[in-house]
Amino acid sequence: MLIYNVTINVDESVHDQWLLWMKDKHVPDMLATGKFSHAKMAKVLVEEDMGGATYSVQYTTKDRETLELYYIEDAERLRGDALKLFANKFVAFRTELEIISQQIA
Repeated sequence: MLIYNVTINVDESVHDQWLLWMKDKHVPDMLATGKFSHAKMAKVLVEEDMGGATYSVQYTTKDRETLELYYIEDAERLRGDALKLFANKFVAFRTELEIISQQIA
């Protein structure tokens, strides 16, 4: 199992609009691709020198092949939606994480 992690710093001037869009549109659209089983969004509590608010969005997928299909079939379109709405108001970087173990108390 893999986690596709997207860390985003968003400008305060569009923060509320962006957060609503993420929760109501973008994350559901990501899940609707059928390539991710669930998503988790968290606010990063460390203040950034650049200002704004930072979030981590983690999408769980079953394997590398499925993630590669996302890159080929969906990534450009879904990333483009954010650029159209919030151009120059956010920065994002992406990380792929392999789940080694998971424990629940």
